[in-house]
Amino acid sequence: MNTWDQRFQGAEYVYGEQPNAFIKDYVYYLKDSPNIAAYAEGEGRNAVFLATAGHTVTAYDYAQSGLQKTEQLALKHQVTVQTKLADLLLDELPVNKYDAAIMVFGHFPAKQQQTVIQKIIDSVKPGGRIMMELYSIYQLPYASGGPQQLDFLYNPLDVLQWCQAYKIIHFFTGEQIRHEGMLHTGLAHTIQLIIEKS
Repeated sequence: MNTWDQRFQGAEYVYGEQPNAFIKDYVYYLKDSPNIAAYAEGEGRNAVFLATAGHTVTAYDYAQSGLQKTEQLALKHQVTVQTKLADLLLDELPVNKYDAAIMVFGHFPAKQQQTVIQKIIDSVKPGGRIMMELYSIYQLPYASGGPQQLDFLYNPLDVLQWCQAYKIIHFFTGEQIRHEGMLHTGLAHTIQLIIEKS
């Protein structure tokens, strides 16, 4: 059992049952994307939100317990979410399969972040969109959630560079208020991006 599996064991949704505020506020950018992948999706709050908005959603996560809670949350909201157990560092992902993809606060070592993000971009069809909110390297002093190690946070300049080959619809880095369960709460420093694959 990995640490994420342990974190999601309890009945409580540690990041809450409501979608991430960035995904909720910008979901209209995905209105023409029927088939969406949600990566590093944890307990399913964003996947279920997208499913209730009428999308076909596949949630990927490294923790079986998180995927079980995703299925429970989907049942509660009377929607269906496909779940797939996957280690985004090691496993192959589909290529050119989805109309869009999201990832909210997926934590990976700095030297592997670009590889993971590229795999996610590659999983989307040409013309598809990718939305992410990530904790920036400036998050550490905020103590409002996210990894306590600099190596698992993202440098906004690196992320911008990784997006350069695509159409950048939205790119933001700075302070955001986040109230997501008991583990993400208060003022945070994040990176947001929406890109369109050419």
